[in-house]
This record gives sequence, structure tokens and C-alpha cells, in this order.
Amino acid sequence: MARSERLTTVVSTKGQVILPKSIRQHRRWEAGTRLVVEETPEGVLLKAAPLFAESRPEDVYGPLPYQGAPKSLEDMEASIMTEAKRRHARD
Repeated sequence: MARSERLTTVVSTKGQVILPKSIRQHRRWEAGTRLVVEETPEGVLLKAAPLFAESRPEDVYGPLPYQGAPKSLEDMEASIMTEAKRRHARD
């Protein structure tokens, strides 16, 4: 779809608008796609809503239990390197 192409639509008595087919296809917005509507200084912005709510790692898994002495940064980097080498050798 050309960027300069001007398309129009009409607001229905129920406040509904139909997005032109070329835009829906370009954005891959199928029937039932949820959209976020934002008011901007230039007009109204429509964006596909995220599939999942935003979350933080601690909200998902919480602190993982670990028993033992704390690991140093050098210990962690060495373990990562060891595992990377093991996986590379396997491939």
C-alpha cells in the first residue's frame, strides 16, 4: 500500500468505522483483532493490542531458591562459558 494513498471511511450511527481492506491486509488484522486506540495531537492512532499483559520476571517466577554460598561474577561467567562450549561441541 502506498504511503501517500488517502483512504476514507465513515463513522456509523453506532460509532463504528470500517478500516479499508488494504490496511487490514497490510497489517494482518483479521476479524477479532484487538486494537489500542490512542488520542494524539495529529489525530487517532490505532495499534494492535499486545497478546499478553506486560509482566516483570519477578511477577512470573519469583525468587528462585538457591542453597549454598553466593557465586561471584567470575564463577557465573565461567559456568556460562562452560555450558556454551558444551552446547557448541554437541552441535
